[in-house]
Amino acid sequence: MAEPGAQPGVLTERLQLVLWDESTVAAIRDDHRLPGWHQEFPREDDRGAATLWRDGDPWGPRSIVSLKQQVVIGSIGFFGPPVPADDDVPEVEVGYGLVAPARGYGLATEALGALLARADAAGVRVRASIAPDNTASLRVAAKTGFTAIRGSSEEGELVLVRPRR
Repeated sequence: MAEPGAQPGVLTERLQLVLWDESTVAAIRDDHRLPGWHQEFPREDDRGAATLWRDGDPWGPRSIVSLKQQVVIGSIGFFGPPVPADDDVPEVEVGYGLVAPARGYGLATEALGALLARADAAGVRVRASIAPDNTASLRVAAKTGFTAIRGSSEEGELVLVRPRR
């Protein structure tokens, strides 16, 4: 990813969410840091997200780029396109994370809100699996409308659901 600010993506007041391309994913998989990446990016979760990437899939992972710093500070994305849930409502899972120095400024909430607007426009319900001791991520989910607890995942994470809007 050459110039993160120059690439198309979802824009917010402080962030740009840039859909990953083949070169970004290859660098993450090979643990090769690209120019414009924060020194703590990619994180282990970003490497995991790279395994979900499919070329051209708009429901895939994206870089969270700070517009002020012009640097990648994390990732966000859906775990693939929506699929019908047990009640036939299209549903998708979302994941997000920031490098430690970017936390605590409302950036994850801002990024997630922007991505959820895309799901809302498509009529898709969203779920998130969050470790019960990850209070910061649970707060982000609550602030962005995740109101139901569906249970827990096999890994012991809480499965939260945000209704369609």
